[in-house]
Amino acid sequence: AGFPGESEESNSLLQRAVAVLQSSYLDSTSQDGFQYSQAILVENDLFLSELQAFARAKEAAGYSREELQETFAFLLFEKEEEAKEVCQSGLRVNSSSMSALGDPAKGVYISKYSDCLHPRPWQHGKSGYIVICKLIKGKVRVIAENSTPSSTCPSPGYDCHVSGHGPTGSSPCRAFEHSQYYVYEVSGGSTAERPRQVCPYIFL
Repeated sequence: AGFPGESEESNSLLQRAVAVLQSSYLDSTSQDGFQYSQAILVENDLFLSELQAFARAKEAAGYSREELQETFAFLLFEKEEEAKEVCQSGLRVNSSSMSALGDPAKGVYISKYSDCLHPRPWQHGKSGYIVICKLIKGKVRVIAENSTPSSTCPSPGYDCHVSGHGPTGSSPCRAFEHSQYYVYEVSGGSTAERPRQVCPYIFL
């Protein structure tokens, strides 16, 4: 991944990133609650080509245009080096402590909303780093959350699990859990260490 320095394009990129973030808020009051200072484009040709290859393979398998549509999803980090690691190495399995929607050793968790990125509300003045990812959800299965010790496995014929519960009206912790995508890629009976349908895009 490339991390270029300041350039004339940095302001327009920041505006583009903020537009993505603000259009993905769960709570309309978040409009005044967050400030973003700098955006850096994640330049990784491998991740982009693999995202496109995933889309082509699924199109050949008969997926609909809606299932192949690119959307955005979000990750929050407290440390800059952790955010940069994901930009450089991709989002890999075993990166989450969550297990309600699927086994974290076989898939990855990523947030649907850009203002619901942590189980606990962040206090005023706290800062962090966001990675905006491009995501192709593919075939989505709505599942009941699993609170047992044995995690739910990826579902054959699907690419993503989501919760059947809506995030609104819940505690911050439950809202966070209810608005996760659990994304996985199964090929030849095994799960990919880094699902191709998640592509880091912008780092803030």
